[in-house]
Amino acid sequence: MLSLSRRNLSPLSLTSLVHMFSSRGEPPVVLQPKTAKCSGTVIFMHGLGDRGASWASCWAELHDKIPHVRFICPTAPERPVTLNMGMVMPAWYDLSGLSSRENERCDGIEQSRATIEALIESEKRAGVPSNRIVLAGFSQGGAMALYCGLQFAQQLAGVLAMSSYLPRPTALTAIVQQHKTNLQTPVLMCHGDWDQVVQLAWARTSLASLQKMGVQRAELKVYPNMQHEANDAELRDALAFLNKVLPEPQPQLSSKL
Repeated sequence: MLSLSRRNLSPLSLTSLVHMFSSRGEPPVVLQPKTAKCSGTVIFMHGLGDRGASWASCWAELHDKIPHVRFICPTAPERPVTLNMGMVMPAWYDLSGLSSRENERCDGIEQSRATIEALIESEKRAGVPSNRIVLAGFSQGGAMALYCGLQFAQQLAGVLAMSSYLPRPTALTAIVQQHKTNLQTPVLMCHGDWDQVVQLAWARTSLASLQKMGVQRAELKVYPNMQHEANDAELRDALAFLNKVLPEPQPQLSSKL
């Protein structure tokens, strides 16, 4: 059974090596690979009001199933959120309502995109090429993964969006059709059919928008009786997707006799 417990992780189990800080100075939580060399990176973004450590806890429990990959779980900057009566909380951008997200202004999303792109560039400097990097996230974090990943100027390994939607689809379509770099990048969207926070209909509309803008390898998996959460079946599919787009390199055989 895959656990979704969100307990605090021991400081000894995590090493924060990326010096990218939120507005309160909170660094990303980084799970270093369990193999001798890192051969891929997953940048996973949390949902509204959450923190990177919550999802790092989940991926730490599953890390043995994809040991060659580094997980980076940043925390969004704190900002007032209109949807929550102006309460200040970690948020990748502002939200004004719970209706269809297609027309949301998403104030702050460009600043957050710059932060995520800086993390990608940091990984590239550390020796991980962009085509071995996956952008992933849950809810608002999944929206960020779609928004950042599809318009990134270099080829990525994949995009994973859980219980999420595509923000600013009209503006994004115009950008994506200009450079078309990630139209062939695998995209997996996962969603529960009982989700009352981000409705399944929004995910289906988002998939249609992706296909309309020319994304060739986008897929939506739907999970019966799942609400705005992640269950074992979804996590198994997420792991399978990550292992598929970030396969562990096979050791090269020596040519010497």
